[in-house]
Amino acid sequence: MKNLNRIIVLLFLFLGLSNFAQNGPPTFTKIKVTGKIIAKKNNQPLEDATITLKNQKNPKAISGGITNSKGEFDADVIPGVYDITIDFISFKSINITGKNITEKTSLGTIALEDDASQLNEVVIRSEKSTVEIKLDKKVYNVGQDMMVKGGTVSDVLDNIPSVSVDTEGNVSLRGSDNIRILIDGRPSYAVNIAEALRQLPADAIDKVEVITNPSARYDAEGGSGILNIILKKGKNKGFNGTLIASGGIPETYGLSANVNYKTEKLNYFSTVGYNSRTNEGGGKTNSEYFNPDKSTKNFLDEDRETQRTRDGFNGRAGVEWTVAPNTYWTNALNYENNTGNTNDVINYQNYDATHNFTGTTYRLNNGDTNSENISYTSNLIKNFNDKGHKLTVDATLSRDNDDSQSIITGSQNYNNTLNNQVQKQAQIQADYVLPIGEGSQFEAGYKGSFGDLNNQYYVLDEQGTRIPNLSNTLEYKENINALYSQYGFKKNKFSYLFGLRWEDTNIHVNLLDNNDFNTKKYNNFFPSAFISYELSDQSNITTSYSKRLTRPRGRFMNPAVNYSSNVNIFQGNPDLDPSLTNKFDVGYIKRWDKVTFNTSAYFEDTKDVFSFVRSPTGDEVNGVPVIKSQPINLGKEQKYGFEFTLNYTPFKIWRVNSNFNLYNVKTTGEHSYTDTKGNLIVQNLDNQANTWFARINSKLTLPYKIDWQLSAMYNGEQKTAQGKNLDQFSMNTAFSKDLFKDKATLAFNISDILNSRIMRSYTYLDNQTSYSEMQFRKRQFNLSFTYRFNKAKNEKEKNQAPKNDSGNDGDFPG
Repeated sequence: MKNLNRIIVLLFLFLGLSNFAQNGPPTFTKIKVTGKIIAKKNNQPLEDATITLKNQKNPKAISGGITNSKGEFDADVIPGVYDITIDFISFKSINITGKNITEKTSLGTIALEDDASQLNEVVIRSEKSTVEIKLDKKVYNVGQDMMVKGGTVSDVLDNIPSVSVDTEGNVSLRGSDNIRILIDGRPSYAVNIAEALRQLPADAIDKVEVITNPSARYDAEGGSGILNIILKKGKNKGFNGTLIASGGIPETYGLSANVNYKTEKLNYFSTVGYNSRTNEGGGKTNSEYFNPDKSTKNFLDEDRETQRTRDGFNGRAGVEWTVAPNTYWTNALNYENNTGNTNDVINYQNYDATHNFTGTTYRLNNGDTNSENISYTSNLIKNFNDKGHKLTVDATLSRDNDDSQSIITGSQNYNNTLNNQVQKQAQIQADYVLPIGEGSQFEAGYKGSFGDLNNQYYVLDEQGTRIPNLSNTLEYKENINALYSQYGFKKNKFSYLFGLRWEDTNIHVNLLDNNDFNTKKYNNFFPSAFISYELSDQSNITTSYSKRLTRPRGRFMNPAVNYSSNVNIFQGNPDLDPSLTNKFDVGYIKRWDKVTFNTSAYFEDTKDVFSFVRSPTGDEVNGVPVIKSQPINLGKEQKYGFEFTLNYTPFKIWRVNSNFNLYNVKTTGEHSYTDTKGNLIVQNLDNQANTWFARINSKLTLPYKIDWQLSAMYNGEQKTAQGKNLDQFSMNTAFSKDLFKDKATLAFNISDILNSRIMRSYTYLDNQTSYSEMQFRKRQFNLSFTYRFNKAKNEKEKNQAPKNDSGNDGDFPG
């Protein structure tokens, strides 16, 4: 009953605000009412507590608000006498009657008591808002998304507006893969981030922060923005948790558990999971080759069938210690171990100039992989008072081993490739937040990141002899030191946030086999600015600017040759320089009773942008030219676009949200290289292209309380400097049903219903034209069963310690 009352109060609050917006502003000035809500038992702020003010003489004149992460609220009311109600789940309500408000009023700090009679019976059926809009980021709560039950983090990200994941697991934001991915505010140091995201189970995720234009408090890395994945960490007292079992076709199954035990001073949390996945995929590349006079030389069709199996274990355990009422220390250990096998078969069909069949060959790549990652994190929060004055210190140590071996056999050759990568990383970070007066806040901090990667790569011939020009040993060391400060304040309807970050980078790229040592040192200032104007209680407009940097890493800089195909190869470039981006964004948000509309226009100007180029090497295999794909610093890229997100709830049982992104990309630059015959080749790579992306998601409650979710995604065609990428469409669906008095949930989902998620592209070179298709994962069916013990579905956590989800996230005041 108490939950129903709270929902009714919120409903009347929204109706009152809607009525106010429709009738226009009154003839007299509004008055601001402020205050703070805390838990009486431990003086901790209560986020999302509801404050309702009802005018005694005009019942339609309802105002109010919801507290922020510091427990603070403010509301605008017309002068009059009000009845005030303060509500928070599992706490006793407070009612203030007959409060005469004629001038700016502070209700002070209001302490709520536990309502013991409600603790054992509360179940909130309404879900938390899908998205929270903050000044410098959007926070998407994904815990109840049926579409990702039994899935992975990659599946979660692929359901987030503005974010997309391609068939190979690469993540992009607003159409760009130039982004930084964080987990709990810290970089993921996995050697292969795409594979790491596919191994982490979806049920370990609490929410995802999308930061398209980061402020100075965040790393400068990520030219197009940052994705911060927040993992679950229970806060409910006592012993509670969730168990999830899943299975699917193609053969996929997993078992995971999130368990939590909380006492007065200690909170033990853990996540453990095992999954085994089989991904079936494939593709083809059909090429036509030309003579110097542009006449047809011959044709080659490549058909590829791929099966990847992965077995993964991940475990995370930690404890949060309330050292003192205002001091919290959290330590956690994370361990991941993944093994896998890849069976990749390529059949080559050869044709002459008139397309008459001349013969066939094959190439079989049978590879085994094993990776092990262990990391330790420590986080200390010291609150100097209850007004946001605090110091946060973070430390991280990690080590990642990634080994792989492939045996490549073919009609005329045999090779064995060995790859061993060891990456070590240490990070220390300190952040200080100081509120200054009402609505103002100063922040400053330091971050040091120190990494070391050693990569040994060998290609062996039929006699087991190392092939020198295809093998190498890479040593990569990266040390980054950063300082930042920012100041935010609120004045009338304007909110401001200005910051400056300085980063000093020292990188060593050493090829040990040939004593090729390279050092790259640079330091940069990264300013940021955010200005928001509150048009009304339901709408505001925001403009922002930041300078960003993207450092080349991983496979981009590793000169090891990807040898899975002997005519289409990939090779990294250790001489890549970082790219710098200036980002501008103007956003607008409007809320109605059933609709939330959020839109933005953006512009990005990048120099030394990374781009992949395909170039003939000058070599041939059975008369077929060998084409190498390699990243380069192209020159300059300018991108401008328009994006909107629409959330619509036409009925209580139906919710629809959609996202649309349209952008134009213009690149200018050329690429010069010398082929194996000593010829200097110059490629003009100027290009301008328009493309768009759209996603729609619908969730409907059917009879018998069965939830149905359906989503569809479309990527438009895009022209590239050397061809074009064709459009792509896919659909997913899911059904779920709560069982055993809502203690359990059974969910069934189908990924890629139409089996249409295929990357298709054309490439046009001087001596070759190719059409390619690639499908990393075919249609999948998955069934999952979730059981919750001592924990109600969607239960609102209470008595929470001050948040620090994003590592150094001091929320802007107001």
